[in-house]
Amino acid sequence: MATYKDLVGTAVRNNAGNLTTAEKGQVWFDSTNRDFKYLFPNLLSSWRTGNSLNTARRLLGGVGIKTAALAFGGDTPPATANTESYNGTNWTEVSNLNTAANSLFGFGTYTSAIAAGLNPGPGAYTGSESWDGSSWTATPTYNNTRFDGAGAGVSNTSGIIFGGYDSTFKNNAETWNGSSWTEVADLNSARYALMGGGTQTAAIAAGGEVPPAVRSAVTETWNGSAWTEVADLNSSRKNNNGNGTTTSALVYGGEGPSAARTTKTESWNGSAWTEVNDLATGREQLAGAGADNTSGLAFGGTTGSNTGATEEWSANAPVGAWSTGESLNTGREEFNIGGAGTQTAALAFGGLTPPVSALTEKYNGTSWTETGDLNKARHSGGGAGTQTAALYFGGDAPAPNAVTELWDGSSWTEVNDLNTPRGYAAGCGIATAALMVSGNYPAQTNVEQWNGTNWTEVNDVNTAVYRNAAAGTVAAAIKYAGQTSNAQTELWNGSNWTEVGDLNTGRGGVGGTNDSYTNALCFGGTGPSAKNEQWNGASWVELGDLNTGRFTVGGTGSTTAGLCFGGRTPGTPHSAVVEEWSGSSTTIKVLTD
Repeated sequence: MATYKDLVGTAVRNNAGNLTTAEKGQVWFDSTNRDFKYLFPNLLSSWRTGNSLNTARRLLGGVGIKTAALAFGGDTPPATANTESYNGTNWTEVSNLNTAANSLFGFGTYTSAIAAGLNPGPGAYTGSESWDGSSWTATPTYNNTRFDGAGAGVSNTSGIIFGGYDSTFKNNAETWNGSSWTEVADLNSARYALMGGGTQTAAIAAGGEVPPAVRSAVTETWNGSAWTEVADLNSSRKNNNGNGTTTSALVYGGEGPSAARTTKTESWNGSAWTEVNDLATGREQLAGAGADNTSGLAFGGTTGSNTGATEEWSANAPVGAWSTGESLNTGREEFNIGGAGTQTAALAFGGLTPPVSALTEKYNGTSWTETGDLNKARHSGGGAGTQTAALYFGGDAPAPNAVTELWDGSSWTEVNDLNTPRGYAAGCGIATAALMVSGNYPAQTNVEQWNGTNWTEVNDVNTAVYRNAAAGTVAAAIKYAGQTSNAQTELWNGSNWTEVGDLNTGRGGVGGTNDSYTNALCFGGTGPSAKNEQWNGASWVELGDLNTGRFTVGGTGSTTAGLCFGGRTPGTPHSAVVEEWSGSSTTIKVLTD
């Protein structure tokens, strides 16, 4: 892709103030403040929570990358043969090892791997098995008895194992060619419970326990013929894990110098370790997977009790932010103002001005324009659809009603009513296929589905809520929040609702985006709250807050370009304030900074 320099050369543009249209790499002269300036994206490296293993365990083996990993064996207790495969979102149980074992290690991918540290006979920890993507097969035993070592390699036919323990600390290293094990040059530092990564000819070992039971910070790299000590970790540890290569790696977790389970994460650039953002949960005896220091997966282990917790590492990910947009023409709120569309083509309807409102406004990304009113003024109904084809259903006016109206881009038309009159509910979908979820006062579990002509009652949510939000389609939806402090989240698969991970902060009267059941924002809410959280298909992750805390807001758009409008803010019961969410943000700096 061409850079700014390739496209326009090195000329410096003159601009009075900040250049809002600047591109990455562009320098301009601010003639107002007499400064040369430049713009760069805001990025963050951090762990975020993923879906847990089906079987919580410690001392397990792990191989693969962040979006395609394999977990095998471990201690539940007792020792288990359980194997699970990860697709970047969920863990799925697959064929078990032939031998149940803990203190495992190995190398490879989620379709081609070697598991080592098995005990095929009393006291003989020389067993290994090969994974072909569907089943495990016993392979020849390796030469030096050991468990709790480390490995590096790209498949079940090419790898190296090193370190470990079996009555003594091991420094032995052996390579695997798909049919036999061969002893090669030893580690300089005998140890076990260490991290390993890389390939058969270029491997890295870090951390672990060394004689006489001391946590180590030593790092060694392998060049295919010899091990060389390189820069130490910043924090010594054992029972840690990690992933990567000799030039780009991560180490995380373990038992630190004070014998406490650590959250510390360090990144390797080929010459030095740098401390980066911590794991959310301190743990040891965990497994890891990942390609390099930009992408990692930590799973299982013990926090004092066995865990199946999974965390995903992303480096240099864009940081989102809210900015002030053009205000509504008429401020309003009250459980909630209805919304549909995108950030640059939105529709806001109903609400309380007061009195109860029928107002409809269209947003083009720059300004709001009043357009055709609802036929029935009301607030707290459910909304779905786009700026040119929307649906508004139920609400209070001030009593619960069942009215449904269809928007064609210029006017609203009344169509068939809901079966159950109610307000304070959530809607999602499109104008011809929508869901109305929960609602009313007191809370209901009732859910109805719209087919473009009629509403049909479908299976209820598990927990009654009102003042909740929803996103997705009639075949796959998410509903979340409610009342004043509800954090519960449920997923819809087209026939049933299933409870999943809660919001970090329970609240009602929230706004949300209308993307999908695997990707949605929840912002604002009772408090009034400025909290903003993103659902990633597995868990809620806190992002940058709204600039103004508020509740009973309207919301639409997506997780990369969202819109929050109206609501109740401190001192302003019927706000017209609009904020726009960008999934990425930038910072402007003076060239001399």
